Amino acid sequence: MAHQSALIAEDIEAYLSAHERKSLLRFLTCGSVDDGKSTLIGRLLYDSKMIFEDQLAALEADSKKVGTQGGDIDFALLVDGLAAEREQGITIDVAYRFFSTDKRKFIVADTPGHEQYTRNMVTGASTADAAVILIDARKGVLTQTRRHSYLVSLLGIRHVVLAVNKMDLVGWDRQVYDAILQEYADFAAQIGIKDYTAIPMSALKGDNITSRSEAAPWYEGPALMTLLETLPVEDDLREQPFRMPVQWVNRPNLDFRGFSGLISTGTVRPGDKIKALPSGRESTIDRIVTFRGDLDEAVAGQSVTLTLKDEIDISRGDVIAEAGSPPPTADQFEATIVWMDDEAMLPGRPYLLKVGTRVVSAQVTEPKYKVNVNTLEHLAAKRLELNEIGVCNLSLDAAIAFDAYAENHDLGGFILIDRISNRTVGAGMLHFALRRSQNIHWQALDVDKASRAALKGQRGRVVWLTGLSGSGKSTIANLVEKRLHADGRHTYLLDGDNVRHGLNKDLGFTDEDRVENIRRVAEVAKLMVDAGLIVLVSFISPFRAERRLARELQAEGDFVEVFVDTPLAVAEQRDVKGLYKKARAGELKNFTGIDSPYEAPENAEIVIDTTAMSATEAAEQIVAWLEGELDYSI
Repeated sequence: MAHQSALIAEDIEAYLSAHERKSLLRFLTCGSVDDGKSTLIGRLLYDSKMIFEDQLAALEADSKKVGTQGGDIDFALLVDGLAAEREQGITIDVAYRFFSTDKRKFIVADTPGHEQYTRNMVTGASTADAAVILIDARKGVLTQTRRHSYLVSLLGIRHVVLAVNKMDLVGWDRQVYDAILQEYADFAAQIGIKDYTAIPMSALKGDNITSRSEAAPWYEGPALMTLLETLPVEDDLREQPFRMPVQWVNRPNLDFRGFSGLISTGTVRPGDKIKALPSGRESTIDRIVTFRGDLDEAVAGQSVTLTLKDEIDISRGDVIAEAGSPPPTADQFEATIVWMDDEAMLPGRPYLLKVGTRVVSAQVTEPKYKVNVNTLEHLAAKRLELNEIGVCNLSLDAAIAFDAYAENHDLGGFILIDRISNRTVGAGMLHFALRRSQNIHWQALDVDKASRAALKGQRGRVVWLTGLSGSGKSTIANLVEKRLHADGRHTYLLDGDNVRHGLNKDLGFTDEDRVENIRRVAEVAKLMVDAGLIVLVSFISPFRAERRLARELQAEGDFVEVFVDTPLAVAEQRDVKGLYKKARAGELKNFTGIDSPYEAPENAEIVIDTTAMSATEAAEQIVAWLEGELDYSI
């Protein structure tokens, strides 16, 4: 490296020990485009002597070739590693860099300033303890400055530094600096940023970066590095009630059972009373086990294995908490969601939600509103597109232990995952549990599903027919029901067109309405199966995610997917209802197969090729499959 610590040469063990005990601060730089974020980080790396000799040589060569400083060192090139970033002189992806001083270790994230990269900025901010918001002194507070300040406030970053950069280009004029501070103070009050430290600086020249600069004798505050070295990091987390999401149940042998995880908040000691959530069972801490031996105390930020004095059922995803101050549990919430996927968020569509170490199935209702992050205006919305932020209600399939994000980022922050592709599609923050989640409970009933099925002498199940409009689904379903009815079976047919005359008459044909259409029908089918009926469902049901939801509502073996496979050209040629003709003429929008997609089943139990068999033959195939593969016994 360009600098070697004297302590390394004198006593390597002492150096490593001192380095290990240093606290770690994670921070990000954010703000408008071309305000010097990458230059600031490059300057910090350079001044902290964290650049290797070959990196320095490459930096000098790149500065002459593609730099923006007329041949002088362009510190931004240390961070902007993508070719597109260098060519355009902008930051696109989040770049993380590590550096350290004698007092502290740092991980800094350089985040993009462009609005189209909001998801990248949120990713970089998700683990940050502090944010350095840069403002170009020549331009003042811009729209993107406001946007990133709002995101910093939304994400609950505890420490904010307002870096008024490029002061050398305005002659270190204090009036310019004071005017910027006043404008920013007015905006910060609106978004809830109550405490921040402002520093005038020049990242390129190094003024007020690592030490106070004589260029601004009127400034009496700390240099940036001095401030970063002294910001409190984990002390406040240790003062909160104890929380540890369980990551792993540790069973190396029959004589040991421990629960491993990273302590989110608080302090724990042997003898402390704890409560496991969501079960609510209590016990006492017996040991705190680590690789280096047992501890008398463990605090937030440490990874440990806890053993208990009682044998209680705890699994991965549960939370071990202080018995006297446990987190609440609920399955319905209000939350803010940042959408991060090219495919829009559709209300009612099932996603996986990961909070702490727990993964559950979740549905997002229609957004209450989305936020224009440039103006803070609340706008009506039916969906969330890429980089949009909205406040929505969440419904989970199981109760989880949680804290509001403002109190605990680990138990209040979550990500949403696409169930088909496993892509992370959104990130969010829990606000509070909906009151109805605490006031609505399952009522115990004496007559159950098995009793109802026994009375009918059959096992209830769903036969779900999916395919394009005109594929013959309804015709086949009708023939199947006639045959089952003739055999003395108790059935009901839910047809797409018929249901839209009543239960779903309020729904249109947008993607959002299609999702809600199938969600309602899947819930109705579940009730009918619970009543012991064989339910035939004939719906286009174009999306795999909703068909998977319908399957997962049923018990194993109670859902039979039938893909009525008819090529689009054949379905369009039939066009019994004249719908394809209208769709081709532009008179019918969002029509499946024309301007709305159909996602064919990948593993249907039954596939019907309607180009090779008649509707009667198809119905016979379904009935034969039901009789042969899944008998009617309970």
